Amino acid sequence: MIAVILSGHGGFASGIEKAIHQVIGEQQQFIALDFPEESTTQQLEAQMRQAIQEIDSDEGIVFLTDLLGGTPFRTASLLSQEREDIQVVTGTNLQMAAEMLLERDELKLIEFRDQAIECGHRGITSLAAEMALKEKTTTAEEHDGI
Repeated sequence: MIAVILSGHGGFASGIEKAIHQVIGEQQQFIALDFPEESTTQQLEAQMRQAIQEIDSDEGIVFLTDLLGGTPFRTASLLSQEREDIQVVTGTNLQMAAEMLLERDELKLIEFRDQAIECGHRGITSLAAEMALKEKTTTAEEHDGI
């Protein structure tokens, strides 16, 4: 199973983790690491290294981070340069994290990374867009004679 380390500024990671527990339940090989204002980059790096040791399954590790260019992203990126089996995805949202945790058993590391990006994009929408999509689907079904 691919191991997942979620990290972000403030309480981002622990907040997503709590929501994940509510939506899909407790997850194995998953750790959430917050980066509070009073923390340092060195402390975060030490926490990330410890998390890698704790949940490494030899099937790869994916860091899910909050902001492109932020400290959690940069720190995870540097760690990924040390091992070929670490991928970093940024711009994490709840839909991406929950869906990918459920699907990680069936995916290889690179597939997980690529699908996480697609899933994150899919989760960004509006009510108007979803209603238009539903209307389009309903209209297409009616024209098919079904």
